[in-house]
Amino acid sequence: MYLASTVRPTPTVRTGTKVAGTVLALGTVSLITDVSAEMVTAVLPLYFVVGLGLSPLQLGFLDGLYTGASALSRLAGGHLADRWRRRKAVATGGYATSAVTKVLLLLAGSSVPALGAVLVADRVGKGLRTAPRDALIAANSTPATMGRSFGVHRAMDTAGALLGPLLAFALLWFTTGAYDAVFVTSACIALAGVMVLVLFVREQRAPAIATQRVPLLRDRRFRRVCVRSTALGLVTIGDAFVFLLLQQRFGFDIALFPLLPLVSALSFLLLAVPLGRLADRLGRWQIFIGGYLILAAVYTLLLTTVASPVVLIGCLILHGAFYAATDGVLAAAVAEVVPESARATGLAIVATGQSLGRFAATIAFGAMWTWWGPNRALTVMLGLLAVAVVAMSLTRQRLPQDAS
Repeated sequence: MYLASTVRPTPTVRTGTKVAGTVLALGTVSLITDVSAEMVTAVLPLYFVVGLGLSPLQLGFLDGLYTGASALSRLAGGHLADRWRRRKAVATGGYATSAVTKVLLLLAGSSVPALGAVLVADRVGKGLRTAPRDALIAANSTPATMGRSFGVHRAMDTAGALLGPLLAFALLWFTTGAYDAVFVTSACIALAGVMVLVLFVREQRAPAIATQRVPLLRDRRFRRVCVRSTALGLVTIGDAFVFLLLQQRFGFDIALFPLLPLVSALSFLLLAVPLGRLADRLGRWQIFIGGYLILAAVYTLLLTTVASPVVLIGCLILHGAFYAATDGVLAAAVAEVVPESARATGLAIVATGQSLGRFAATIAFGAMWTWWGPNRALTVMLGLLAVAVVAMSLTRQRLPQDAS
């Protein structure tokens, strides 16, 4: 992974304060694609267990593949996009790959190896497209609008995540459980997203510059971003555990469980743009660290013994606010410290590090829950989160200020 040692080229982007049309087009692509993806994600457990009769062990194996297969492909997508200087092409390949897999789910039948291969292909497609897409957003933003641009994109992406499950369950309701209708509809919607990308997203390729290149991780500012984001990822438990803890704490009907992610996503949708704009004004790392303070508040509410609907809704709102303050804000911070020639690679490295950190945290939390119970496990994670936030804050005071 390399970083150009030359002076950064002047970006060929707009200089105003509004979000660029290309960013809105990419947001539209993500909205459409997330409708398609979340339609499938919402029904896959039902399809595997009820439709195909798979065992819990087989379901666990497939779920593990689905959640973990995009890490290496994310790095590959970032590297190829920077090396070829064709970010739109790499992103298009990723979106198209995921679109095709929706139909392949039907062709795979009940074969676990075939289903596993299809899920891996879908996640590879997601991994390939993520870093090039974020690099395109950064290339069409100014330093003053970077956080706002990523906030708008993440808000549109989350809108798709809200609509997808609703559409999927509506189709299952009207077709009396016809999963093939969900998968075919999902594939058509995904292809529509690919067409929007091809027709409306423009990429201005910078001319090739012959420069001496040095390893990306030798850049101190970038290395600092990697360490901070990965360290904080190590104290972030998975969303499924948050929702399971809420159900256990408040004891509501299990039929209402699917509504929890929707409330959290709605909070994310409403707060992503305001917090992105605030990050542009106050500093991205301040808002990013603030997001983890919000997460600490979520953990604290999960430990409370007050079983009030206000506490439940407040916890879900704060959970969405945590993502609004960290997801797009982190991408904007990375984009600013990495030069344009290595931006997709840098975004991929940081996202992969944080994903692996969260994966490790989720495994550790599950083990602690099994050994000690949920309250003690959550108390340990809250303590580690507090230590991590304090350490990140003190480190920032001793080091030179970031560009943000």
